[in-house]
Amino acid sequence: MIDLTRPDAVADDYVLGLLEPGEMQIVEAELERNAALRRAVAQARERFLPLDMTAEPAEVSRALWTRIERNLQQQEPPEQRTEAEPIVANDNRSIQNAGFWRVTSFAGLTASLALAVALVWNLTRTAEPLVVAVLVNETGEVQAVVEDFGTERAVVRLLADVSVPRDRTMQVWTLPSKETGPVSMGLLPQARSARLAPPSLPTPKDAQLYEITLEPAGGSPTGRPTGPILAKGFAKVTR
Repeated sequence: MIDLTRPDAVADDYVLGLLEPGEMQIVEAELERNAALRRAVAQARERFLPLDMTAEPAEVSRALWTRIERNLQQQEPPEQRTEAEPIVANDNRSIQNAGFWRVTSFAGLTASLALAVALVWNLTRTAEPLVVAVLVNETGEVQAVVEDFGTERAVVRLLADVSVPRDRTMQVWTLPSKETGPVSMGLLPQARSARLAPPSLPTPKDAQLYEITLEPAGGSPTGRPTGPILAKGFAKVTR
């Protein structure tokens, strides 16, 4: 149960999309009359998206990953939540044509990778994913983080507001291999963070592509990306 007497804590969970649907409705209603909560939400958005648009891309050092992995190993396994983000049915079909997969890189991806991954690991309450992918838009702004557990389960956490027309939906894709082509991992209803139930795929690997596109309501009619790219990024192995 959320504690509205602690606006900072509530704002953090609200911005990261970690609240249950009923809790989200309570917070959104409270925002209309609670100035302190509105300020906390605005501050949380700034704190979780501290991107320097002028930063040059930089490689994440192996020492950083070693330190993160060591800290994770020292932590006790977190208790699993019985209710997390809603399970979303996916509309996946096998893809043989990889020509529709966009592979252009976006500025600032590597520079923001360490920040976003560290943020996710510190704040998520699930088991450790096999890979984490930070998805950015064309200007290098972090839009979402994908956690792929490699067990027919993935979590997509939106870190920015996205306006989606009523006749459109956000669809998540991955590229296990060029031979397989892009595969749908599922839809994001109401442009919110969600747990996905993708099809059985090979174990996710380092530098695997992940992408979110804007598709017609119900998902891509062709089983491959057809709409504009909202965000994309490359996975980083966490183990």
